[in-house]
Amino acid sequence: MTAAAEPPRPMTFTAAPALSGSVTVPGDKSISHRSLMLSALAVGESRVEGLLEGEDVLATAAAMRAMGADIQRDADGIWHIHGVGVGGLLQPEGALDMGNSGTSTRLLMGLLASHDLTATFIGDASLSKRPMARVTDPLTQMGASFTTSPGGRLPLTMRGACPAVPLDYRLPVASAQVKSAILLAGLNTPGITRVVEPIPTRDHSERMLRGFGADLHVEVEADGTRIITLVGEAELQPQQIIVPGDPSSAAFPMVAALLVPGSQVTIANVGLNATRAGLIDLLREMGGSIEVINAREVGGEPVGDLLVTASTLQGVEPDPARAPSMIDEYPVAFIAAALAQGRSIFRGLDELRVKESDRIATMAAGLRAIGVTVEELEDGLIIEGSGGAPLQGGGPIATKLDHRIAMSFAVAGLVSRDGVTIDDMRPVATSFPTFTALLQNLGAMA
Repeated sequence: MTAAAEPPRPMTFTAAPALSGSVTVPGDKSISHRSLMLSALAVGESRVEGLLEGEDVLATAAAMRAMGADIQRDADGIWHIHGVGVGGLLQPEGALDMGNSGTSTRLLMGLLASHDLTATFIGDASLSKRPMARVTDPLTQMGASFTTSPGGRLPLTMRGACPAVPLDYRLPVASAQVKSAILLAGLNTPGITRVVEPIPTRDHSERMLRGFGADLHVEVEADGTRIITLVGEAELQPQQIIVPGDPSSAAFPMVAALLVPGSQVTIANVGLNATRAGLIDLLREMGGSIEVINAREVGGEPVGDLLVTASTLQGVEPDPARAPSMIDEYPVAFIAAALAQGRSIFRGLDELRVKESDRIATMAAGLRAIGVTVEELEDGLIIEGSGGAPLQGGGPIATKLDHRIAMSFAVAGLVSRDGVTIDDMRPVATSFPTFTALLQNLGAMA
C-alpha cells in the first residue's frame, strides 16, 4: 500500500531537551533520480551506493524498469542497474505512476521526448495540481507532443520524436528540472542541444552527464550566465556512484540543532555542492554555528560533515538571487526566522507557489496557527521572530500533502510551548523515511 492510500497519520512534536549525537541523512534525492536514469541509458552494469530509498526515487526506478532497464537492489543496499543504451528505452505497457514526484515526472518527460514511444504519466492529488508547461513547452519545440489535463497538468500523455530537433533554449525561470529535462532529451537528439541559464541552479545533471561520458561543456559569462552545450547521440558508460547525503534533508536536523538550546549535532556525509548550499550560508549570516569538518570529494561532488551548535539567530533579509541554491529549504528557514531576534523578510520566492503545495501560503497559515506574526507577500513572507522564546504551538497544521511542510513544523514543535501537531506525516516517506527515527536518535522524542 502506498502512503497516499493509507489513512492520514497525524503526529505531535513537543519541546525537546538538548539534541546531541551524530546522524546521517538519506541520499541526495536529485542525485538519486539522475543516477537511476543515466545508468538505465548506459550500456553495461552501473552500481549505486547510498541511493535514497524514498517513494519519489522508487517511482523513478519503477518507471525505468517499465521501459526495459534491469534494476536490482542487493542485501547490502547496493543498487545494480543494467542499462539499455541511449535510444534503447522500450514502450511501457501501462501508465507511469509518479506518485508525488515532480522531479521524476519532468525529467522523465525530457528523457522520453527523443524516443519513439508513447507514455502516460499519472500521479497523486498533489502532483496532479502541479504545472508541467514549463517542461512541455520546450520539449514540444524539440518535436514531442503532449495531451494534458486542463491547466497543462497530469494525467498527461506524451509522444516522443525520433529524431528530435536540437534546441537552443534560454531558461525563462531558474529551474534545474527544466534544464535537466532539455539536456536529457538532447542525449538522443542529433546535433547540439544548448541551454542558457541566466541564474545558476543545481548542477547535478551536468556533473553526472559528464561522469557518464557525455560530451557536455559549460561556459560561464562575465555576468554569471551559464551556457551548457551537449552533443547528442551520446554513448554513456556505466559508472559506480556513491550518493552523498541530501542537503535538503540535512536542513531539518541542522535547524533543529541551532534552535534547541544546548544542542550540538554532527550530520555526517552531507553533499556540499555550491549550487545547493544556500541554507548553510543563510543560517551562518543569521549567527548560526555550522562548521564543515572532514571536507572531501566523492564521485565528483563535494561532501563534508556538519558540526552544528545551538545559536542565537538574528533576523535576515536574504538576496532573492539566493533562491535557486536553497529553494527546497525555505520552509525550514522560515521556522528558523520565527525563532530569531527581529524581523526577517524573504522575497523573490515565486517558485514556492508551484511546489508540492503553495509553500508560501501553506507556511504562512501554519506559522499563524502556532502563534507567529507573519505577513504573506506575493513572492515571499515577512516573519517577526520570537527572539528565541519558545513558539506557542498548536495545530493540527494543514500540510497539504507536502513532505517539507510537515518536517518543518515538526522542527517547530521541538521549540514550542504546547507542541505542534502535524495533520499527516505520510508524505515524509517520499524523501525522508527515517525522519522520525533520526529525531529519536538525537534525543528529541521519547
